[in-house]
Amino acid sequence: MPNQEPTRTLAYICPRCRQSVIVEKSLFTLAAAPVKVPCPCGGSALEVELLPDKARLRVPCLFCGKEHAVTCAASAFVGNKALAFSCAASGLDCCYAGEEGAVYAATARLEQAVDQLDQKQGEEQAFLNELVMHEVLSELKEIAQRDGISCACGSKGWTFRVNYSTVDLICTDCGAQMRLKAATADDIDDICCKNTLLIGGNRKG
Repeated sequence: MPNQEPTRTLAYICPRCRQSVIVEKSLFTLAAAPVKVPCPCGGSALEVELLPDKARLRVPCLFCGKEHAVTCAASAFVGNKALAFSCAASGLDCCYAGEEGAVYAATARLEQAVDQLDQKQGEEQAFLNELVMHEVLSELKEIAQRDGISCACGSKGWTFRVNYSTVDLICTDCGAQMRLKAATADDIDDICCKNTLLIGGNRKG
């Protein structure tokens, strides 16, 4: 049997119809020419261009209504289990690329966050999910009390910034950052299973 052609699964949520768009494309197809991944409703399309050294994406964003232009190393796009591209305005992911299972799982979590966002429309709230944010910050405090937060540069000095659906840890020495998600119950589970946090480290997803 011939070897199966390597593929990448791509996913985003259409800003017009709010449905997830998930497709699988071969790396040969992606490398041959720029690829458009349109939503069946016709209201949006994800654009991907795979170059020898980098991948360029244009992502329609449900959260801010704008189109994000993002780039990453071609090696990461081709080899990583999953890549997440985020909306800077909301802190929420707007696009995934990677292995099928990991992308489907990440998209399911994003759909939960969108559902919560829809339920809270019209409400003035500091966080997407106040209970989740409270639990994530509580877990973060416990890890800090165990002296479990450090930076890859060797520093133990850090501060943090609380956003709408994320928490950023920032090294006070080198400025490296680590983003923790705080949008869904799964995000609580993620931080609960961690004894330490390494800012600036290469964390495999």
